[in-house]
Amino acid sequence: MSDEASVSDEAPVRFDTKIAVLLREDLEPWQRLNVTAFLVSGLGTQVPEVIGEPYEDADSVAYLPMFRQPVLVFEGTKEMLTTAHARVLSRSLPRAVFTSDLFTTGNDRDNRAAVRAVGTAELDLVGLAVYGPRNAVDKVVKGARMHP
Repeated sequence: MSDEASVSDEAPVRFDTKIAVLLREDLEPWQRLNVTAFLVSGLGTQVPEVIGEPYEDADSVAYLPMFRQPVLVFEGTKEMLTTAHARVLSRSLPRAVFTSDLFTTGNDRDNRAAVRAVGTAELDLVGLAVYGPRNAVDKVVKGARMHP
């Protein structure tokens, strides 16, 4: 039996954790992609257990490791993002935020300054990433719908 067949015969991996991204529903397609990429990059830097092993193809060319589990992308209203943000803070889950101000900045220093300039309750959120126990993340994104 080949390795490929034996792998496919194994039971699917069920994670007790979840990575979720919640995007504001009124974003342009390019903004959705950009915000998602920025948000998940933050999780990988602070939550090392989300990163799997490096990849290698049949010719022994190495590739960077990626998340070890799927990233679920949701969308919702501006109000839903505000509610989800409050929920993630109350649960002290690892999170990353993207505010509308970040579309006008061009570098990391200015991005951080733009977020720092606004109080928590006044952040104009367009995206939120969260990682944690499956049920806690489900409660954070409750009411959001899967991104089409």
